[in-house]
Amino acid sequence: QVQLIESGGGSVQVGGSLRLSCAASGRTDSINVMGWFRQAPGKGREFVAAVNRRAGSIYYADDVKGRFTVSGDNDKYTADLQMNSLKPEDTAVYICVAGPSYYTDYFFYNHRGQGTRVTVSS
Repeated sequence: QVQLIESGGGSVQVGGSLRLSCAASGRTDSINVMGWFRQAPGKGREFVAAVNRRAGSIYYADDVKGRFTVSGDNDKYTADLQMNSLKPEDTAVYICVAGPSYYTDYFFYNHRGQGTRVTVSS
């Protein structure tokens, strides 16, 4: 079993910043990729960013490039998401995911967290 614990959500004004953290514990040896999805009110889950901790590859959705930075620790199973220049449309529940490979489909990740809420107000 793998547990993913997210932290760092909250409320911020437009243009502000937040940092989300995700830590994996348990049977983590099969995890190569950790990342983030989000689900806005009334919408489906969408890919945000991911990092391959072994290969060092990093992936972003187009609408967060240049504003969000995902990072992972090679020694620990963690994935942080630094979010800058936040917009109201970034309001969502952000969900940490982990798995052996990179996918943009949420359900291909066999480990998923409970989510942390981010609210951006104008």
